[in-house]
Amino acid sequence: MRTQVFDSANQDDPDEQLSTGEAAKLLNSSRQHVVDLCQQGLLPFTTTGTHRRVRRGDVEALRNRTGRLTADQQRSLWLSYAIAGRIVQDPAFALSLAAANIDKMKTRTRGSASKWLEEWTKLLSGPLDFLLSSLTARDLRGRELRQHLPFAGLLTDEERSQVFEAWRAVRSPKVDLTNS
Repeated sequence: MRTQVFDSANQDDPDEQLSTGEAAKLLNSSRQHVVDLCQQGLLPFTTTGTHRRVRRGDVEALRNRTGRLTADQQRSLWLSYAIAGRIVQDPAFALSLAAANIDKMKTRTRGSASKWLEEWTKLLSGPLDFLLSSLTARDLRGRELRQHLPFAGLLTDEERSQVFEAWRAVRSPKVDLTNS
């Protein structure tokens, strides 16, 4: 029997069958956690011999439901909030900068990244409100879009550093000064 190998080119096929290990990679979890989800009835599965197989669509739905962002995704979201603020301040400049960046990125991009650059191109030509909500969305689509941001150069290095410092400060454990 031949096992299907995880291939990011198939990521749009919700019926693609994944192993529990492949599903674990998508969920950023352990393989055992995926097995536990299957046993608890939270992730539908079929068996092939003694191996569990789960549908990519079910794994993606579970991943979107959890909505919990990794630290890198949270940091990226904070940066996107700052970018959104700059876009609101000067939309014409921000959109033209992003369009120029996309043109540069297209010359060096292949595969699934090209899909996200096309998505950004559509967003840049559409309503500004939709672009801003897409930029700051917490769902899977928003996370993927932020992995291919075309807004390089919109924030200064100092502004980026300030965003990251603020993000770290919010994440650090709070010190209770009332009992001092």
